[in-house]
Amino acid sequence: MLGMDFLLHAGLLSSLYTQPGPFLLPPERAFALIPIGYASFSLLAAALVWLAPHLGIRSAFGGLLFGLRLGALVWGALVLGLASISSASSTLLLGWFLGQTLELGIGGAVVGSALGGTRLKTLALRVLAFVIAAFALTVALQSIGLAPTVGVPRTLGVGD
Repeated sequence: MLGMDFLLHAGLLSSLYTQPGPFLLPPERAFALIPIGYASFSLLAAALVWLAPHLGIRSAFGGLLFGLRLGALVWGALVLGLASISSASSTLLLGWFLGQTLELGIGGAVVGSALGGTRLKTLALRVLAFVIAAFALTVALQSIGLAPTVGVPRTLGVGD
């Protein structure tokens, strides 16, 4: 989920975060708050791990479908709520809906694989490979100019 999130926000949707507007925080502030956003994944991952066994999910494909359905419901509700009360662009909201739904699908696939008996070492290596590929693709998108990079100012420390 975090690998896909990095690709989504630092790559695919990054140009939407550089547009000025009242809805989004400045990039420097948003960067500082990344841990809070990642903490939200803990809650969503916990929901996947908690619900999947009760629903008899025992495969990567079953987990993927479950994660996509749950993601569509959770992120669909959030996006509709934001559309009704915020100045977020429809492009950003659609990107969040699609991307975050896919993230939960990926998380569901991992949970389904684990519940289906895939060895944890094998699963961990697959997850690591995906994260590395997502990181490499994000760097490539930024390097060729398809995704803007946002500089984060360095905070002066003692002795600077």
